[in-house]
Amino acid sequence: MPQRGHPLATLLSNLDGMVYRARCDGRWTLDFASEGCLALTGYSPQALSGTDSLSFHQLRHPEDREAVSLAITAALERRQRYEIEYRIVRADGHIGWVLERGAGAFAEDGSVVAVEAIVQDNSRRRLVEQSLAEAERRYRSIFENAIEGIFQSTARDGYVTVNPALARMYGYDSPAELIASLRDIDHQLYVEPRRRADFVAALEGQGHVTNFESEIYRRDGSVIWISENAREVRGEDGQLLFYEGTVEDITERKRHELRMHHQATHDAVTGLPNRLLLTERVGHVLSRSAAQGPALVFIDLDQFKLVNDSLGHEAGDHLLQIVARRLQQAVRERDLVSRLGGDEFVVLLDGPMCREQAQHIAGRLRSAVAQACRVGGRELSLTCSIGVSLAPQDGDDLKALLRSADAAMYRAKEMGRNNVQFFASEMAPQDAGRLDLLMRLHQAVERREFVLHYEPKYELASGRIVGVEALVRWQSSEGLIPPGRFIPLAEETGLIVPIGEWVLRTACAQARAWQRQGLPALPVSVNLSPRQLARGDIAELVSEVLAETGLAPECLELEITESAVMQDGEKAAAMLARLRELGVLISMDDFGTGYSSLSYLQRFRVHCLKIDRSFLLAAPRDPDSASIVRAVISLAHSLGLRVLAEGIETAAHLEFLRSTRCDEFQGYYLCKPVVASSFAQMLRSQQMREERISAFA
Repeated sequence: MPQRGHPLATLLSNLDGMVYRARCDGRWTLDFASEGCLALTGYSPQALSGTDSLSFHQLRHPEDREAVSLAITAALERRQRYEIEYRIVRADGHIGWVLERGAGAFAEDGSVVAVEAIVQDNSRRRLVEQSLAEAERRYRSIFENAIEGIFQSTARDGYVTVNPALARMYGYDSPAELIASLRDIDHQLYVEPRRRADFVAALEGQGHVTNFESEIYRRDGSVIWISENAREVRGEDGQLLFYEGTVEDITERKRHELRMHHQATHDAVTGLPNRLLLTERVGHVLSRSAAQGPALVFIDLDQFKLVNDSLGHEAGDHLLQIVARRLQQAVRERDLVSRLGGDEFVVLLDGPMCREQAQHIAGRLRSAVAQACRVGGRELSLTCSIGVSLAPQDGDDLKALLRSADAAMYRAKEMGRNNVQFFASEMAPQDAGRLDLLMRLHQAVERREFVLHYEPKYELASGRIVGVEALVRWQSSEGLIPPGRFIPLAEETGLIVPIGEWVLRTACAQARAWQRQGLPALPVSVNLSPRQLARGDIAELVSEVLAETGLAPECLELEITESAVMQDGEKAAAMLARLRELGVLISMDDFGTGYSSLSYLQRFRVHCLKIDRSFLLAAPRDPDSASIVRAVISLAHSLGLRVLAEGIETAAHLEFLRSTRCDEFQGYYLCKPVVASSFAQMLRSQQMREERISAFA
């Protein structure tokens, strides 16, 4: 072997790794090792060379030694070169990977004399390979186990790679089956074949698409909604290689959006289009009308209030549903039947519509309503008054056409009801203010033009604020409209239902917000209207709102009136029982103005009675009123109920109340209803006073 200073020795020492010559003596004794041995193994060449030295074979990892020996021996027997990767244990104990390439040195008789090889450090390359393998494993795991669908596709060949989630989403048993079966993406996948072309066009135009929503067919023919995010993948030369992206099943979200849109544009009682959808449709019809346009038919049921008052709101709603179906059956497919509110229906007769045609259809509508029907176990015969306006002579928008049709309808009522009248210029719109208010109220519900004011409830004995009542106000463009002006109309037309739900959600959210500010957890009172109670799902709504807002049930008090629960005692008792199971508080509002039955109080099991302000106003000067108030308080206490007196407006009222054993009161004398921030400041001031008193106690 070359001696030190020999050019070949210098060359070997500069190699990356070590060169060795080993005998085939079983120990693989090294006759020579280059200087690179030290950097590779941590041992000097002298430490590894010679029969008495440490065997290089012993540096090979114990788990790899046998495989290395077998590989080298097999190569020597075949007189071939070998290449093998294995681990070594360095002098410092660290394990490294090496790559050894070598061959045998043979004598003239063909016997093996030695093995000559070069051994190079392979740890870095091995680490890179392991990192790549781990990255590939992780990617494969994500690809295989992702919830979203993942794909690669081309414009010509369709899907070339998909993950199991996409196969399941599209109804296939495996990715391979999807790729093999789904070749014509345009027609096999998309409900609207143009969507694939739109998808490709968007990619070509922008290089990517985001939230690309489409309806698609699953393998079994069922339809789902998907949302795709994708991008182009191009090679170094800029040529398109394929598209890749993700797919999400958004069917439930789409169904929810459709439900929300339907609820926003349809009447909850009858399922008919509401004023919002009527406005859209009228605008569309008028935009394409020429000299002769559509007709608007305004239908008002005669004596409907009598049915409601005698049979209850549930029977009234049933009757409205019957009328809605009959009206739809009496018109053409392209006409629109809508419910404006209460017992008022509006039918849009798509044009062109002449007076004779409108007269004929309006007569059919009147006859359809007049058919006898059975509601609440009774046979009813109902009539209606109908007013008709024609576009464009009677109006060129919905508001004008409604005014005219409404005026004609009132003329029909003046003519003895149960007849049809067409608008004429001499007809002055009657009660136009009410119609305007109703139209604006519809818009207010859609735009949520409402605010809540909060009226404190005081404990009579201490004067402390112990609760609060949420009161709705209409914040219109003309200013604040008090509830007395719009609540009766909302109750009559059914708009009180969405308004009441908004009040409930807003009040509960506000009460929870006060608690998060560190203010006392006082119960907030919300009034429930008869319409809300008649729907029968109030307990489910309350449960949902409490869960959404995080408000504890005992921090919500629901105020109901006597008249609301007396319409159907059995149903009311069951409904109140469900509410009590939720843990909310229930109080009887306006007590003394209705039935005031002791048996009903025992049956409904409310926790508080609110004495109507009409008794309190006269009590200081009227002995009879004072006696009634004291009797109500005594009655309530004997049943274990608390009593709240409302409408305390003067010092005389409060002084009289102190002579009773009333528990709580509210009224303008101490505080009018205030906005949320002002009430929070009142609570904060009370909290600070009590803390100071406690500190000096």
